[in-house]
Amino acid sequence: MEFFERFAVPHPSLAIYASMVAIGLTVIAVIAGLTYFKKWGYLWREWLTTVDHKRIGIMYMLSALLMLFRGGVDAIMIRAQLSMPENQLLDSQHYNEIFSTHGVIMLLFMAMPFIFAFMNYVVPLQIGARDVAFPRLNALSFWLFFFGAMLFNVSFIIGGSPDAGWTSYFPLAGNEFSESVGTNYYMIAIQISGLGSLMTGINMLTTIFKMRAPGMTLMKMPMFTWSVLVTNLIIVTVFPVLTVALAMGTMDRLFGTHFFASTNGGMDMLWANLFWVWGHPEVYILILPAFGIYSEIISTFSGRNLYGYKSMVASMVIISGLSCMVWAHHFFTMGQGALANSFFSITTMAIAVPTGVKIFNWLFTLWKGKIRFTVPMLYSLGFIPLFVIGGMTGVMLAMSAADYQYHNTMFLVAHFHNTIIPGVVFAMLAGLTYYWPKMFGFMLNERIGKWSFWTLSIGFCLAFFPMYITGLDGQLRRMYTYSEATGYGPLNMLSFFGAGIMAISFALIVYNVYYSIRYSPRNISADPWDARSLEWATHSPVPEYNFAVEPQVASSEAFWDAKKRGHYLFPGKLDKIHMPNNSGAPFIMSAIFFVWGFSLVFSMWIPAIISTLAIFAFMAYRSFEKDHGRHISVKEIEETETKLRGAN
Repeated sequence: MEFFERFAVPHPSLAIYASMVAIGLTVIAVIAGLTYFKKWGYLWREWLTTVDHKRIGIMYMLSALLMLFRGGVDAIMIRAQLSMPENQLLDSQHYNEIFSTHGVIMLLFMAMPFIFAFMNYVVPLQIGARDVAFPRLNALSFWLFFFGAMLFNVSFIIGGSPDAGWTSYFPLAGNEFSESVGTNYYMIAIQISGLGSLMTGINMLTTIFKMRAPGMTLMKMPMFTWSVLVTNLIIVTVFPVLTVALAMGTMDRLFGTHFFASTNGGMDMLWANLFWVWGHPEVYILILPAFGIYSEIISTFSGRNLYGYKSMVASMVIISGLSCMVWAHHFFTMGQGALANSFFSITTMAIAVPTGVKIFNWLFTLWKGKIRFTVPMLYSLGFIPLFVIGGMTGVMLAMSAADYQYHNTMFLVAHFHNTIIPGVVFAMLAGLTYYWPKMFGFMLNERIGKWSFWTLSIGFCLAFFPMYITGLDGQLRRMYTYSEATGYGPLNMLSFFGAGIMAISFALIVYNVYYSIRYSPRNISADPWDARSLEWATHSPVPEYNFAVEPQVASSEAFWDAKKRGHYLFPGKLDKIHMPNNSGAPFIMSAIFFVWGFSLVFSMWIPAIISTLAIFAFMAYRSFEKDHGRHISVKEIEETETKLRGAN
């Protein structure tokens, strides 16, 4: 019994037991369905072993949507608990666990894979490449992310969830104050997933620098590809810092070191500095690709080329540099002194300048354009005013003296969501709608999509704008209850109502997917939006090899040039195409990483050592493996092209 007791949830509740049953029944249903319909072979051949950047992008997207709803349930529970004074829906422990997991899931396991989904699917198409530079590494990146996310979510039913906040500050995250294994899950699951993110950064940089189509110089790349290039430069710069910090935190918890202890020569503020050296650039890792998506959409549906191409590129480069010089604004109140606070205050406010350049460039692109109010365009237009409000409150928070009033209040929570939801979530939903026909060969329903946009926008304003007021009135974040005398009740109830409307919006998105799968016509063209960049020059859905003939590029809007100016995109002749082979090694190796992580969480040293040896064995095997890929013959290409032309 002692063996099984170590895996028990330390603070069980009826909701957790119900979730265990629901998860178990879901797993049984999935296994039974795959067995009944005889889809195990299809799943293994087409998805689990794929190295195709498009399928990997789709798997990132599906994972992100799954985590969006997992984190959304946490958000509804948080708002329900705070909806009225002295509410007893959640006790303090469960509230701590829920807001801790909500932050991690939404940022690292929802927003990041959504960004990676578009990176993987779109970038090789935009630059005219067959695939990414390292296809098998790309598969390993995804599966490390996926198994890291699954390991983190396992904590909910085995051992207990993290409860030290999504930032996991020490000494609160140390063994003295966080006795359960929840923080072990935090340290190790994010470490595994972060390795995948770092590999993606290296892969994308190599792909963009080395695999662009003939004629595509850096200054002729589409804006989304530029945003991905800058983003991955940030990833390879700051993710190693997170890797080191998590390794040190893991050693503190498992081996008794004192890197972040407040005694024996440790320094708890070292964790805060290392975390935010990664953490604030992480915000721009999310937002810059979103800016790239908005640039593509606004240009397409304005019927105009993007205004100020060079200034847009320069502003992203400047933002990336400044993003690594602002981390201490997250702890202005922690005593580093007036000089340091002043420096970080100035650099924080300075970021508003290149961000403002981008806003004006989008507005000038819209000016005198023939605007089409499609669903992607509505999300893009809604983003601008909402994000500007979030940015203005960010400048308020950047003033170090005033931050003593704002810090650790709901004002900060409102600001953060006021930038991330319009800035990232709106962009992901806009991009999802925009690229859906390219991915699946049919379009999402416009009417249902517009309902989703308006309900999400209204719900967002009702959910988060009241927090500015309660925050200025002194309501602290991370507090699970409050007294009626504070007067916070009515505005918190309004926030809960707004969160409920947002939940309806996401339900509409799911319904839209279901409705469109059943009823949307399949006879759409390869370019249903009358778009401008290279990804729309190939078929929908895209064939395995992307382009039958390598494109020749003359500008950042190569496809628009071909349609309107007579530029010939594909001057070459058909030839056999080299493609990589599928491989099950990334999936199996990542599954072993899961076992390794789970073993470390519970200090089970024998399986941890065995899985470590297995990981190194896979690495050695790959070093000596001879896999030169395969070729698609001209005849196969011709047959595929004929079939896809008929479908379109």
